[in-house]
Amino acid sequence: MERPKPAPLRERDVTRQIAREYYKEFDQLIESDVIVVGAGPSGLLCARDLAAMGFRTLIVEQSLALGGGFWSGGYLMNKASICAPAHEILEEFGVPCKQVKDCEGMYLVDPPHATGALIAAAYRAGAKIMNLTRVVDLILRQDGVLEGVVVNNTTAEMAGHDVIHVDPIALESRVVVDATGHDAVVVDLLHRRNLYEKVPGNGAMWVSRSEEAVMERTGEVYPNCFVVGLAVAAVYGTPRMGPAFGSMLLSGRYGAELIRKKLKQE
Repeated sequence: MERPKPAPLRERDVTRQIAREYYKEFDQLIESDVIVVGAGPSGLLCARDLAAMGFRTLIVEQSLALGGGFWSGGYLMNKASICAPAHEILEEFGVPCKQVKDCEGMYLVDPPHATGALIAAAYRAGAKIMNLTRVVDLILRQDGVLEGVVVNNTTAEMAGHDVIHVDPIALESRVVVDATGHDAVVVDLLHRRNLYEKVPGNGAMWVSRSEEAVMERTGEVYPNCFVVGLAVAAVYGTPRMGPAFGSMLLSGRYGAELIRKKLKQE
């Protein structure tokens, strides 16, 4: 093998092409069919499935990295548990799932591999992503009709408005999905506008009941607002589940199907 020779890129061209491509794509993000807030496993899969169905889908993530809490299996241990049949979803994306013979219905996965596969699948399906972007308000028209979100750069928000006053911008959509986990950011913003009851947050840990409850209550909590994943537990005050991610995946997929039916008016 000969020594590879890198192409001689020029500095101004690197900057110019990045900026041109970014703002060309940004124009397409201003109006979507669905905005998924939160890029944990439920949000990534929900967005992936919706994009694969042909809907213009945008993920808004406040952190630099996508994946939420799925990079670790808890306590910084690099193994995560998945309940059946959620392992079939990961296997669909080429992620090995090891069955635990002593625990019926349990599979173990490598979280970085699973998270990387979900991110890649979302991109392949055509989902668009805005990271380092925080949802700070909602677009509410007429009598509280939800029609999108108001966002700002996360670093500007972290600095505080007294340090850097940067006005946010608005992104419109037909549906907004709250996939923000414990914080249930979108539903909490509805509450602040007196359009929804206070978010109680998660109850104490009870893995099996938590995963059941997430699946029982995944759905539309307010016109045009769906909750998936751990945000469901936060909104309804059901138990937390810790490092068990099965219902995160199942909820993301089921939520996408419910949204498809709404957008298709089925």
